[in-house]
Amino acid sequence: MSHAILDLVQQVMSSPWLYVALFALALLDGFFPIVPAETSVITAAVFAASGQTNLALVIVVAALGAFVGDHVSYLIGNKSARRLRDKKAFVWARGALAERGGMVLIVARYIPGGRTATTLTMGAVGHPLRSFTFFDAIAASSWAVYSGLIGFFGGMAFENDPIKGLLLGLGIALSITGLVELVRWVRKRRATQPSPERLPADTSV
Repeated sequence: MSHAILDLVQQVMSSPWLYVALFALALLDGFFPIVPAETSVITAAVFAASGQTNLALVIVVAALGAFVGDHVSYLIGNKSARRLRDKKAFVWARGALAERGGMVLIVARYIPGGRTATTLTMGAVGHPLRSFTFFDAIAASSWAVYSGLIGFFGGMAFENDPIKGLLLGLGIALSITGLVELVRWVRKRRATQPSPERLPADTSV
């Protein structure tokens, strides 16, 4: 069964339509986060270690798709500002944007669901398009390189067993995502805890 699945995956990876599919998935992921764009990029990069795909092309195509998709999300946010205003993710992204400016776009690209909330918010609040484009180019490129290299080195570690390489790459990606979420949760919890200076004084005798 595993050999049949591997053969099917290898046939897909050797098809020139692979790069079109990667572009489309990365684009859709910009405003429809259920699409498994990151998983697809990592998978294609795993097979680049054995020469079945071109790593540089995988990264470039993924970055371009993400860049275009984020701009579609920005435009959707711009047209739907009133309806998004009370959404929980919108409120979070608006606060982060006010605190960190365009840099939040780079950080949000590595947070599940965060990238869409941020791009929508930046469009809804009318963040300057030139600034959005600048920071999004960095975000999309760094994300594509990160996903591509994780898959590629996972594939190199298990060159004779691509399935193990794929599992390793996905495991690393999920671990990093989990670590980012953990750090964000800890920081948020610390921010909501009152500092000793703010605690009420003990008035008991």
